Amino acid sequence: MIELAKVIADVPVGGTVRVLADDEAARLDIPAWCQMRGQEYVGEEPADRGSAHLVRRLV
Repeated sequence: MIELAKVIADVPVGGTVRVLADDEAARLDIPAWCQMRGQEYVGEEPADRGSAHLVRRLV
C-alpha cells in the first residue's frame, strides 16, 4: 500500500499500475484504498508469487 501511494502520483491520469502482492489482505486493502482515494480498482490476476492488482489512476 505504501508503494502504491508513492507511485500513483507519477502515473498519468488514465494510466494503470500493476501492484504485486504476496499478502492475502491485499485483496481487501487495495480496493478499499482505491475507493478512499478516488482511483479505480480494475481487478486481480495471478502472478508468479501471489497476485497482481490493477489500479487505474482517475484523479
